[in-house]
Amino acid sequence: MSGVVLPSRPARWALRGVALFAGLFGLATIVAAGSVLFGQPAGGDPEAIVPFVVWFNFGAGFAYVAAAFGLALARRWSITLALALAVTTAAVFAIFGLYVAGGGSFQTRTVYALGVRTSVWVAITLLAAWLLRRRSAT
Repeated sequence: MSGVVLPSRPARWALRGVALFAGLFGLATIVAAGSVLFGQPAGGDPEAIVPFVVWFNFGAGFAYVAAAFGLALARRWSITLALALAVTTAAVFAIFGLYVAGGGSFQTRTVYALGVRTSVWVAITLLAAWLLRRRSAT
């Protein structure tokens, strides 16, 4: 059972809820970024699309889904992956800030979206780490 943590029953259910949210968030991210990359952008100025952010979100969406599976199975590596997602999203947010400060064209919703994504993955990381530490006494 290497890498498997056995949290208490309530913690397992809460962790599955977090995993479900993370998985749905990942699927929504893949669809949203994929539609911008391969289909119809969802409104706004097409000149203001920031390609490195959209490509990052598209790739990260698949990692979100992988983290969700790991969380659902109570795997320790899922916390590391969630932390990596929080850190890399924050780094992309910072790089985006530099891009904007340098006069780059952008949509305001990109600022909000990166803030939400960063906050969500920080919260998932902290919550998952806390839940996986709640081992059963048996």
